[in-house]
Amino acid sequence: MPETKAQGITPSQTVGPFFKYGLTPGGQYDWNDAFTNNLVTADTTGERIRVEGRVFDGDGQPVPDCMLEIWQADALGNFADPKDKRALPNSNFRGFGRCGTSPNGEYAFDTIKPGQVADPDGKPQAPHILLAIFARGMLLHNYTRIYLDGEAANVTDPVMALVPADRRATLIARRAPGNGNPVYRFDIHLQGDNETVFFEI
Repeated sequence: MPETKAQGITPSQTVGPFFKYGLTPGGQYDWNDAFTNNLVTADTTGERIRVEGRVFDGDGQPVPDCMLEIWQADALGNFADPKDKRALPNSNFRGFGRCGTSPNGEYAFDTIKPGQVADPDGKPQAPHILLAIFARGMLLHNYTRIYLDGEAANVTDPVMALVPADRRATLIARRAPGNGNPVYRFDIHLQGDNETVFFEI
């Protein structure tokens, strides 16, 4: 009689970590970096800022092999996209960056403060950065937004208004003290009591 396999739960599906190849970080390979965590180009206008933080799992432990991607408007609120006819043709600012997390779950992006853009109904949105998070154990990546601390437009932002008031703080990057360009701190919690608000796209 043929041997039958035990029935039960199959191993869970997972994603990664396989991001190293896609990150091409800091000249570690024989080709030019496709994307980096530094979005600033020589002809970019606007206020230089740094967004940095750590990524944590549901147990509060750092995620060492996460990949983050950001996309944002320039200082005038224009996107580097052929559909955005307002974009300046003489700027090399692409508005897209990618980086991985360190063994302590740390990440950082050097960029410029984005300008305000309108939502599909024409309502002005507060300056924000779109963020996608890829990590092991996640079959689909998560999307969220990074708003900047101290912006008056945060109060009237139509997307922020969709978030329960007691959860909005998870979307705001806090300005950190320091010299030089402003630094904003934005920690990402994938689960748990301090879970960052994520959006369905």
